[in-house]
Amino acid sequence: MHPHTAPIDGFHYGWINPVLSYVVACIGAALGLRCTVRALDLPPRRRLGWLLLGAAEIGCGIWTMHFLAMLGFTVTGSTILYNVPLTLCSLLLAIVVCGLGILYVGYRPRGLATLLIGGTVMGLGVAAMHYLGMAAMHVEGRVSYDTLIVAASIAIAVAASTAALWMTLNITGLLASLASALIAGVAVVAMHYTGMASVSVTLDGRTPAGGLPASQFITPLAVAILVLLALGGIALMLSPQDSSLSGRVDAARPEPVRVPLFDRRQG
Repeated sequence: MHPHTAPIDGFHYGWINPVLSYVVACIGAALGLRCTVRALDLPPRRRLGWLLLGAAEIGCGIWTMHFLAMLGFTVTGSTILYNVPLTLCSLLLAIVVCGLGILYVGYRPRGLATLLIGGTVMGLGVAAMHYLGMAAMHVEGRVSYDTLIVAASIAIAVAASTAALWMTLNITGLLASLASALIAGVAVVAMHYTGMASVSVTLDGRTPAGGLPASQFITPLAVAILVLLALGGIALMLSPQDSSLSGRVDAARPEPVRVPLFDRRQG
């Protein structure tokens, strides 16, 4: 076969995949932010469980959003297969790196540096998850990327993660947190489709390196993750918040220098 650039379509089923992806991204962000807010209202020794649950919720939500969107991605003239172990590694990476960012913010004094470092770690992790997931995709040819658009997608991921952490530190009201999750969902979906805009495929007739169609393992796995997200929501509902701890500052740690950006307000 003579190598040629194949038409690609990220919206094969219309707006179904983007809308579902956005809903899942918002759910994961909302639950993760609420878990993190709950953790920050506790003394440090009692925060770990909520912070880890928040990382799992956000990481799983982002990963599921990515692959629900990928179900609508097609390459004309080629089948698409996914390397299962590499795809699962991308899920683990999303959870681990979100955890690193959230734990850093959860145990460090509040300040601009804490926010920027935590947001950068999370953002780079989200971008790495996206492109590791893309590396797991095999087609009958070669996949290449536009460097400038890739850089733009990484910048969006870092900005989105930083904004999500800022909202976590500053917004504690339920309705305000839900509004923050809607904004975070837009940012995550924007990062994904910006990254996909960088993709081009050159078909040369080579046989895909192996794997499974997305429908054979990603869909059941996405359903399982949605169950996990639901369990996180149930945990939040069944675990009453101790209002006496709200806004509490750890007495064992010196009061950080106040930065107006981080004054906690009831949303």
